[in-house]
Amino acid sequence: MRQYIIKRLLICILVLFGVSILLYSIAHMVPGDYVSNITAGNQNITPEMEQRMREAYGLDKGLVEGYFSWLGDALHGDFGTSFVYKQPVVEVIGKYMPATLALAGISMFLELLLAIPLGILAARRQYSVTDYTIVAIAIIGISLPSFFFAAVLKRIFAVGLGILPVSGMVTARVNYTGLALFGDLAKHFILPITVFVITGVGSYLRYVRTNMLEVLSADYVRTARAKGLPERKVIGKHAFRNTLIPIVTLVGGMIPGLFSGAVITESIFALEGLGNVALKAVYAGDIPYLMGFNMFIAALTLIGTLVSDILYAVVDPRVRY
Repeated sequence: MRQYIIKRLLICILVLFGVSILLYSIAHMVPGDYVSNITAGNQNITPEMEQRMREAYGLDKGLVEGYFSWLGDALHGDFGTSFVYKQPVVEVIGKYMPATLALAGISMFLELLLAIPLGILAARRQYSVTDYTIVAIAIIGISLPSFFFAAVLKRIFAVGLGILPVSGMVTARVNYTGLALFGDLAKHFILPITVFVITGVGSYLRYVRTNMLEVLSADYVRTARAKGLPERKVIGKHAFRNTLIPIVTLVGGMIPGLFSGAVITESIFALEGLGNVALKAVYAGDIPYLMGFNMFIAALTLIGTLVSDILYAVVDPRVRY
């Protein structure tokens, strides 16, 4: 297992190197840049002044030269300075990560909390009213665009009923502290988390249901039932343990997916998180932050995949041998 982990880590390093090349190339091929955006329409900016600004921001280098310059700094932990926030990219990510981490973490927990039991229930009662109802709700959730569903929730609960805030992370012009601040933050996170969970739980629910149906039709499950074991023990001890094997793969890929999916949801609800900052960076042409954010997502993806492979040994003893 140790050799396997070391080998996978070395592969992850090579993959990150390849991803960084692609990201840097794409970032520099996008029409327009930060200097063009801030000087557009300003008649007082001469071409010479614009060129000096490009040199100051490091935008005058070629693709190859610029990449190796960025790579050398990145290997020392320096991902550059954000053009928009005038701070090191690492500090900007660290500043806005807690909001996205809370949003993604709570959403992932609730999605698994709903998807696993509902998927098992739908599989146990296949082709029943319960099964059709659960699958229909899952399909509706998958089909809902997040921006549309968010607008509906805001119209009902924020504008219509007035029981939840429309946007933001805290109430404006009010300085809460302690538990009051925690309660205010929780109130602002209700609608974004609801959008995340409802639009994302359906795919996991159907995945659990499909794999549970395959396990319930296996010979060893029929044998366990024939021996007179209680249904609770057949499902919990025999069937569910084998269903966990493909679920582990889902969990590994959920974390980066939630972080990248936060771009739309955070921007809709004006949350101060990594996703909303990334969207602003795209509009402004903030290449250093975009590179740092995308490399962060790439690293999360590789770490999630590695954790999934390691967890296989926990849920499936055959992997250890």
